[in-house]
Formats: sequence, C-alpha cells, structure tokens
Amino acid sequence: MKLSARELLAVRAAHAGPGPERWREDFPILNQVVHGQPLVYLDNAATTQKPKSVIDREVRYYENLNANVHRGIHDLSQRATEAYEIAREKVRRFVNAASTSEIVFVRGATEAINLVAQSYGRSRLQAGDEILVTEMEHHSNIVPWQLLCGQTGATLRVAPIDEAGDLRVDVFEKLLTARTKLVAVAHVSNALGTINPLRRLIDLAHAAGAPVLIDGAQAAAHVPVDVQDLDCDFYAVSGHKLYGPTGIGVLYGKATLLDAMPPYQGGGEMISRVTFAETSYNAIPFKFEAGTPNIAGAIGLGAAIDYVSAIGLPTIAAHERALLDDATRRARLFPGLRLIGTARDKAAILSFTLDGVHPHEIGTILDHEGVAIRTGHHCAMPVMDHFGVPATARASFALYNTREDVDALFGALAKVREVFRP
Repeated sequence: MKLSARELLAVRAAHAGPGPERWREDFPILNQVVHGQPLVYLDNAATTQKPKSVIDREVRYYENLNANVHRGIHDLSQRATEAYEIAREKVRRFVNAASTSEIVFVRGATEAINLVAQSYGRSRLQAGDEILVTEMEHHSNIVPWQLLCGQTGATLRVAPIDEAGDLRVDVFEKLLTARTKLVAVAHVSNALGTINPLRRLIDLAHAAGAPVLIDGAQAAAHVPVDVQDLDCDFYAVSGHKLYGPTGIGVLYGKATLLDAMPPYQGGGEMISRVTFAETSYNAIPFKFEAGTPNIAGAIGLGAAIDYVSAIGLPTIAAHERALLDDATRRARLFPGLRLIGTARDKAAILSFTLDGVHPHEIGTILDHEGVAIRTGHHCAMPVMDHFGVPATARASFALYNTREDVDALFGALAKVREVFRP
C-alpha cells in the first residue's frame, strides 16, 4: 500500500537515528507537505533552514531580555549586552580570530563587503590603483568594487576561470602587480561550488603587497574557517546561510586594519564623544556598529554556531560530499543534462541545465513534486556569460539532506524529461 505524504513523514520521524535523518528533525519547517509531497529542500545556497534551538533562542531573547545593549545600567540591558557579547565570542572562536575586537556584526556578507569598500577602500585607493576579483564572484563581491572604482578612479581587474569552473591561478598571479591594492575572492562559488585554494591566493597577493578580502558567505556552513591560518585580512560571513537568522552577518578584519579605518556609518554606539565641533569614535569593533544592532539576530547566530559546532564541520562536510558525489554520478548519467561547474574541489552545489528545457520550467515542475531548488543566474551573471547560458538550475545540499532527497531530485527530473520529451 502506498503511504500518503504525511504518513511518509511520520515513518521518517519514527526511524530517525544518528546522522542526517535525526538532524532533520531539529528543523521544524522540513516536516511539511508541499503540493501533496514531503518537502525536499535543496535551496540551501540561497538560505539554510533554522534549527529549533535557533528559533527558541530568539524567542527567549524577546520574551526575557529585550533591551538595548551597551547603553543601560538596568538589569535587562546588562543581560542583553552579556548575551550579545557572548555571541561575538562564539563567532570569534568559530573563525579563530585573535580577538573579539576583530568581529564586527553587520547585516550580512553583502554589508561586510560594502563596509570594507567604503571604509578601507575609499580612504586608500586612488586613480591608477587596481582591485583584483575573479570571474566566479557573486554580484555582492563585484558591484561594491565597481562603485569604489567609480569613486576613486581605480580599475577593476578580473582573473578568469576555466571550463571546469576552477580559477586560473596562473593568470591570477600575473594580474597581481604593484598597482594591485586589494584582492577580493570567494571562498566557495555560490553558482559553481568551486572551493578556491585560498592559502595560495592569499600568499600570492601578500607577496605583491595587496590585502585580501574573502567572501565566505557560501563557505562557513560547509568547511572549517580559520582566519589566522589563512592569514586573510578580511572575511565576510552570512548568518542566514549558516543556519542562523536573516539580517545578521559578520565582518572579520585584522585589528590593525580595522583600527586604522574610518567609520562606515555615523550615529549612536560608534561614538566616544560628540560636540558640534568634532566627534571622536569608539574603539573597534563598536566603531563600525552604528545604531541599535540586530541583537536577537546576533544571539540567534551564536545559537546556530553552537548547533553546527556540536555536530562538527568535518562531519557535515563529509556527509555533504557523499551527497554531492552521488548526485554528480547520477547527473552524468541523466540524458541531456549538462553540469555547470565540475571543479576538482567543490562544496555541496550541483548546477546544471537540461537540453530543451528552460531552468525556470525545471524549477516549476520540481516544485510541484515537492522539490525546492533555485533557478536563474544566482547573482552571478558573469559566470552564466562564461558558460554561455542565461541561467542554471541549482540543487544545493545541507546537513539535513539525505540520499532520499537525491532520489527525489532525480525522480522529479525524470518527470521534467517526460513532459519535455522530444
């Protein structure tokens, strides 16, 4: 007898044990039915779902601690400040920064990159200088530098990728000159899954005298990050892709750099003293946290880090790698499917096209089968241009995904092929 979608969910829950089947039970949103099918969520590169521990931690903040931080002597403010700064320490440990003064809370990786562009870049770059990025970057690691170039007269240079989606490191090295004043590169490509050889790139850039910003939005939930070992100068983290809340992220910056940078925004919290004649600024990281911060979001991000750390990133990475390997093997055997991004070192992203079918049509049919993927250019139009496609379909995996999810993906793709059979 065929089980209903809800009965299938119940069976999965009853047999949940250690590993992904058990982990997925920590995520309430996954226990639902979409179009009569159990939800298979494979849009994790866009945003991850949130474990109940993160949701509960935010609720507890609003129920028990809600007050502004750093500004009150009353009990609620003191306790809120303590929880907020505990979250900062959790982030510090997670990325292995030397000090909490190097951890700036921002709205997300996008704001972190814009902060560096407008504070570090605008105060130091001038006409004739160059900023080096790669062809695989997310728009958030392209547009802020284009804006900066327009403001300063600097030039944006681009290191190409090859047909597998790997960075051409040989060309990257040749593009580094005395004019290169900043390098900005993704840790993991959101459109291809490519994991860049960061240590080598950073060493090359530093040898040329250029500081390095790493866009870690796609990396922090999948691979361990050690900013001291990498020796990067800046590292941007997105909370909502790390099983945390939306509207919160982190900029790591070396203390010597942050201390020398001018404020990004003006207002409360970032000041030491204000008169109408002049203003003196707070110490780092508070100099860059103007206004009331996303206190609940920071605390929720701390809870997400607790959750991920309890499982262990090496364990998560190995599980996701097994899913990606299985999905890649099946993709290579699927008629008419073209993989976009076949780098040797990849994170949990499978981007593809299907002959004769627009990616949006793929996504629509998969949605009706209960499978949520992303279709489009993924805020990486230069990548699409490189591969000569307007868009791709992208399935991206997380710790709560299972082999059954991969089965569901390819079962749904078979339905697409039936609909569009030549």
